[in-house]
Amino acid sequence: MKPISTTAANTPLSLIRVIFNQIIGMDDVISFAVGEPDFATPPAVIAAARKALDGRIGYTDNSGVRPLREAVDAEFRRYDQIDYDPSTEIMVTNGAMEGVYLTLATLTNPGDEVLVTDPCYANYQGAVVLNQCTPVSVPTREETGFCFEEDSLRQAITERTKVIMINSPANPTGTTASRENLEMIARVAIENDLYVLFDEVYKHLLYGDQEFFNIARIPGMKERTFCVDSVSKAYAMTGWRVGFICGPQEIIGYMPAMQECLLSCVNSPAQTAAACALAGDQSVVETMRRSYERRRDLIVDAVNAIEGLHCPTPGGAFYVFVNIEATGLSSRDFAMRLLAEQKVAVAPGIDFGALGEGHIRLSYATSEEAIVEGVRRIGVFVAALLEQSSRDRAGRPKQPAALLG
Repeated sequence: MKPISTTAANTPLSLIRVIFNQIIGMDDVISFAVGEPDFATPPAVIAAARKALDGRIGYTDNSGVRPLREAVDAEFRRYDQIDYDPSTEIMVTNGAMEGVYLTLATLTNPGDEVLVTDPCYANYQGAVVLNQCTPVSVPTREETGFCFEEDSLRQAITERTKVIMINSPANPTGTTASRENLEMIARVAIENDLYVLFDEVYKHLLYGDQEFFNIARIPGMKERTFCVDSVSKAYAMTGWRVGFICGPQEIIGYMPAMQECLLSCVNSPAQTAAACALAGDQSVVETMRRSYERRRDLIVDAVNAIEGLHCPTPGGAFYVFVNIEATGLSSRDFAMRLLAEQKVAVAPGIDFGALGEGHIRLSYATSEEAIVEGVRRIGVFVAALLEQSSRDRAGRPKQPAALLG
């Protein structure tokens, strides 16, 4: 048989999915591994989908149904303070990840380079590889919030660079890019004639004094920025698979034909449900946001109380990125042993890039009871590791003193 494509062979498999598959069928597992809201989809949204099931359900416009695109425009005007034409500048996709893939497929050619932070959401690398491009990891630092820094960003640019990918608030770190940071990225993008893919799926999940700012608001950026969003996180609709892209007409205009070749259109009743979510009562979003903020405070305090672990307080999303370097284990070994010994599932930091090593990601999109018990088990696991390490050091024979002379 002839070999499979190099694209398929080189597409990385997320360790999160490996762990997710391992816990299927296991009893008494507490999972912090997957970023999925534990809330139910709002009843009004479900009711709208049920109503849409009455009668004939057919294909929709490749770009999505008009009421949904109008609801997306209204949402962006209200929250992002940007206006998009529902007819020509909004594209409905099968979740945000199809939005990422379709944007890259429209903008890039094989061999082009796409800049991502290291660490970053694991599936970004896969989406870039699927488009036969090269993901270029730009190093970021824990002490500066894992944000792009100007020197390292500029050093990563070559003649093949086409796109900068930004995620704010970010997975896996919970970092929210400041306006000043985004203005720096905008300068670099404009000076080097680069596109920006701005993933804002966690924009409604901000805490404390954090403020959301869309880079497309900066002069000169709307025409080169593609905003990718979805209803998955803010409205607890991950399984509905409805996302959208907002961007300049001259490029969005190519996407409907590509959508026809990919999946024709997004599920019609799901589009109706998404329109209801965006246009309906937004108090449900605030209720979930407040709950996540309480959980964030709970998990940060609990993790930082464990000797050998520490994590910053995230400004958004629903993840904490925990530094485990003091344990001496790799992030993969830590995750695998923790699951086997304490039945707690976490995401290894290495899954998010080389600089994610020495960390694990915990999703606090789970109950407060699960957070308390899960972090207690992590504490037991880490205490045993440190105790064993201490015994090993104590039992190690002393090195002979160096001879004088």
